[in-house]
Amino acid sequence: MKKLLCLVTLLALAPLSSAEERPTFRLAWSIYVGWAPWDYAEHTGILAKWADRYGIAIELVQVNDYIESINQYTAGQFDAVTATNMDILTIAAASGVDSTALLVGDYSNGNDGIILRAGEPLSALAGARVHLVELSVSHYLLARALEGLGLEERDVEIVNMAEADLVAAWAGGTVPAVVTWNPMLMQLKDQADTALVFDSSALPGEILDLTVVKSDILEAHPELGKALTGAWYETLAQLQGPERADALAYMASVTGTDAESFARQLTTTHLFSTPAEALAFLESGQPRAIMQSVAEFSWSHGLYGPFAPDAGFVGIRFEDGSIWGDERNTQLRFSSDILRLAADDAL
Repeated sequence: MKKLLCLVTLLALAPLSSAEERPTFRLAWSIYVGWAPWDYAEHTGILAKWADRYGIAIELVQVNDYIESINQYTAGQFDAVTATNMDILTIAAASGVDSTALLVGDYSNGNDGIILRAGEPLSALAGARVHLVELSVSHYLLARALEGLGLEERDVEIVNMAEADLVAAWAGGTVPAVVTWNPMLMQLKDQADTALVFDSSALPGEILDLTVVKSDILEAHPELGKALTGAWYETLAQLQGPERADALAYMASVTGTDAESFARQLTTTHLFSTPAEALAFLESGQPRAIMQSVAEFSWSHGLYGPFAPDAGFVGIRFEDGSIWGDERNTQLRFSSDILRLAADDAL
């Protein structure tokens, strides 16, 4: 009997399994060339290896609808999400979810574009119906293109459409103009009756693709930021190294294309392939100018909601500690703390 009691006591005092002890974090991602490395990181075990190094578990979840992934992050279903600078600002930050851009992965350098029917110039946008995901980066791209023409949004008819429906709508033959991103843009460009009349290469750095973590979670668990950062840059190293062919083939399959097409999409993606490159960008001052432009667009289009008094409604903190906008409502942060560790090979 004494032996049985001792055994029960030992079992009660025994530590939980490593899997039960570990805090688990959820990262949402959606199909896009600049975020596909996350799926490859999970596939190869790189993500799990870095999570193990820091004693945590990271669950990677693909959300098929991009905007919905940010909505779910904002609602508390995820700890981290892949998003553009504008969408994390206008959806999560504007809703009071304090978020940190842990990784500035790349900027769109032609991955977002405006498609018209073959033979039509950009000026044909005047008076046209333009199909896009309203209030997304596609909307921003359209506004910037119209500025260059001396036009305003009231000079076109915007038709809101889910990203998954754009290619099929174009194929129907009745849609005169579409604004979208890869891989849908690539599918449209490959069709005979199309003309790419404007793309994001005309706006270098303005459409940033980020991996974002909730600021309170990152502060409480810096190990999450370190694990994600380490996994990200190891994956990018494989994309540039001897494993490139396998990496391209896998990421192409995940994004519904072939390796050749995926490689073409990479040529229009300015990847910050190393921590040093990303750090140099953050220190350049460009993010401040970019985010001010994006914030002003967002406010002028009512993306902050009806109660935002001005474009600086959301405070944005930058790498050097400066803040643009309302310091009392700082809800978006660009941090280099963990990035510096990666650059110094100190993760």
